[in-house]
Amino acid sequence: QVQLVDSGGGSVQAGGSLRLSCAASGRTITTYTMGWFRQAPGKEREFVAAITWTGRDTYYAESVKGRFTASRDNAKNTAYLQMSSLKPEDTAVYYCAIQQLQYGRALPINAYGYWGQGTQVTVSS
Repeated sequence: QVQLVDSGGGSVQAGGSLRLSCAASGRTITTYTMGWFRQAPGKEREFVAAITWTGRDTYYAESVKGRFTASRDNAKNTAYLQMSSLKPEDTAVYYCAIQQLQYGRALPINAYGYWGQGTQVTVSS
C-alpha cells in the first residue's frame, strides 16, 4: 500500500515562497509520474503540476507557470513543489499524488491512484 505524506504548507504574504514536500512509502516512486493538485473552498480539485519519473519532463497549469517548479529526489522517494511569487488566489489545500501506472504521462486526475493527505497553503494580500 502506497502512502504519501504532504508537508510544507503554511501562511505567507503575497509574493512569498513555500516549498512543499511529498514523502512516499510502500512503493518506490522511481518509475512513476508524480503530480500536484490543489483544491480551494467551494471549488473542484485542479491540476497544478506534474513531473515524470526521471524528472526530465514537467507540466504546469497555466496559472502557475513561471512561478512553481516541480522536482523530485528518487533516492529519497520524495517529490517537491517550489512555489514562488505566491498570490492570494493560490490559497488552497495542496495534494501530491502518484500515478497508477508506471511510465505514465497522462495528466488527468483519474490517472492518479494514491493521494497525500493535503497541506494548507494560505496567501494573504
